[in-house]
Amino acid sequence: MNRLTSDVQACEAHATDADLDELRARLAAARLPEAETVHRAAPDPRRWDQGVPRADLVDLVNYWRTAYDWRSFEARLNGIGQFRTTVDGLGIHFLHRRSARADATPLIMTHGWPGSIAEFIDVVDELADPKDADAPAFHVVVPSLPGFGYSDKPTTTGWGIEKIAAAWVELMGRLGYHKFLAHGGDWGGPITTILGGRYPEQVLGIHTTTAQAPPGLTTDGLTAAERKWTEDTHDFWSHRAAFAKLQAARPQTIGYSLVDSPVGLLAWILDKFAEWTDTEDSPFETISRDRFLDNVTLYWLTRSGASSARIYYESHLSLDPELRVDVPSAIVVYPRDIEKCPRAWAQERYRRIVRWRSPETGGHFPSLEVPEYFVKDLQDGLAAVLAAHR
Repeated sequence: MNRLTSDVQACEAHATDADLDELRARLAAARLPEAETVHRAAPDPRRWDQGVPRADLVDLVNYWRTAYDWRSFEARLNGIGQFRTTVDGLGIHFLHRRSARADATPLIMTHGWPGSIAEFIDVVDELADPKDADAPAFHVVVPSLPGFGYSDKPTTTGWGIEKIAAAWVELMGRLGYHKFLAHGGDWGGPITTILGGRYPEQVLGIHTTTAQAPPGLTTDGLTAAERKWTEDTHDFWSHRAAFAKLQAARPQTIGYSLVDSPVGLLAWILDKFAEWTDTEDSPFETISRDRFLDNVTLYWLTRSGASSARIYYESHLSLDPELRVDVPSAIVVYPRDIEKCPRAWAQERYRRIVRWRSPETGGHFPSLEVPEYFVKDLQDGLAAVLAAHR
């Protein structure tokens, strides 16, 4: 059990010096537009009304070119442990952090867009070997979604959320984990929901930051706060989700810009981090510039701007409305997330909610914004899931 086989191979990340030199050269030669026509002094979220402010981008580009250290992130990935396996003809890359604890439970963690495995590298150690001996421990597996990072890029259609969930079951089985827990947010949310709903024999239970209510539910009986959640979510999809509709309809077209221009890629991703974090003005109030640039540089070096966007083409609004999850589920709704699902709605899909939390702080990237709370909530939530089996 858990030995490397011909199906699972260890690997390491190592960008060439030429690739890093080319990145710096492209950043130095970038051609930028004029400044936005809304002018407000920071801190003020309205500075971002037309998108990423030019001054903020110039500062970040200069830091990326002159001070950022990719090699540090590479070393961290290699230190955790990187592996690859092939599922249905597609190479899947994943991190695998084994716990030293004999009572550890396997856990697969799924990221989304515009995130990556970089979202979880600061929390895997505490999840695997917690300082608190009473906290649960996990054998942590963090795969890169198809078309993201060091996973292969699909060359045919079909790699949507249902197929990805099936691939995760196959992956965990190859590692000897025939029963496991699952966590996910953003695209990881519906993938984790599918894992819990379709594979109850393998999946002990789930934890998600992106609960997926069935369509067509009414606001009757909701509290005023919960109605505000539904209004915020509706506003997001009606007025602030052009990126999703564009990537669902024309991922190849936007992909040319994202793969050819590091500044274009940087701005496209920064815009989402700025809007979706629980901050007053800038995502760097809570997330380090280096960790953010680890994420962006991973997209750049793997040329995954187009291939990652295609998950929207494959899966946008595709979750089965009839899918129900009967395994124990722990759900957390962060106040500045882009989708906020009332518990009454969530219960229509997740039939055994064993823990529900709505903290006072945090946004769409909680493992980066509030990592200590994120880890504690994940530990407590999955402990409740496991207790439901006793």
